Amino acid sequence: MMTEKLIILGAGPAGLSAATYASREGFNPLVIGGYNPGGQLLLTTKVDNYPGFPDGVDGPELVSRMRKQAERFGTRFTDENADYVDLNSRPFTVKAGGKSFSAECIIIATGANSKWLGIPSEQKFIGKGVSSCATCDGFFFKGKDVIVVGGGDTAMEDATFLTRFANSVTIVHRKDTLKASKAMQDRSMSNSKIKFIWDTAIEEIKGESSVSSVVLRNLKTGKTSEMNIDGVFIAIGYAPNTAIFKDKLKLDEQGYIVAEDEIRTGIEGVFVAGDVADRVYRQAATAAGSGVKAALAAREYLQRLG
Repeated sequence: MMTEKLIILGAGPAGLSAATYASREGFNPLVIGGYNPGGQLLLTTKVDNYPGFPDGVDGPELVSRMRKQAERFGTRFTDENADYVDLNSRPFTVKAGGKSFSAECIIIATGANSKWLGIPSEQKFIGKGVSSCATCDGFFFKGKDVIVVGGGDTAMEDATFLTRFANSVTIVHRKDTLKASKAMQDRSMSNSKIKFIWDTAIEEIKGESSVSSVVLRNLKTGKTSEMNIDGVFIAIGYAPNTAIFKDKLKLDEQGYIVAEDEIRTGIEGVFVAGDVADRVYRQAATAAGSGVKAALAAREYLQRLG
């Protein structure tokens, strides 16, 4: 089995940026992209805040361009899911799609997935009024009425951010108390644009070409009601794709990889980039930037190996 100089796990903006930099350095990286390469950008119909696109760009198109750029410099791809890693012995081992690969260096850029409500109508309207990223899509809801689902810090942060654009923001929470920090609660409750609906879940999202209303169900009384709304922001958390790294790398309590200087894991030669370690920003541009950092750190490591 040939030993690769560098394997990159993940083909979102972090992994693809790392691949472009590494391949330009002549390391000919192999990207194991997973079954849905592209990350959360594939769920975004319009990216309006990525540098270099003054008129915006569709998420899938941005991913496609980044991949072509990496391929231009010699990056190779396999769209299989990595399902096993051995980081204890060198070269490192990765298994994906029934095949084994070995590498002197690894960059982990497997990303994180938004947690969704799990109702059928939700997936139908992703990118058409349903979003999991307020900072990505809030701009498109100027003067409109939106809902934020959740009760933690992320939901409060998203709601506060959306008041910059939306006419009104209604927080819908399954309980009658919030789990957000007191500071975040105080900030949200003191904002005149933010209202709360307690003990309630969204049962259905309705609309034609885009969201127009939601069916709400009170979890204590069982009573349902319909509310006209232009957008639904899901803010119930993220799940980093780190299952195969459990007991192999240091993870925090939410499952994110713990990294020094944003990119260095506790194992020399194993680097991390993007949302798999970023529990704060979660933007395509910041993921791309961390991918660049990881690639440059990998270059330094591989050069030391000779």
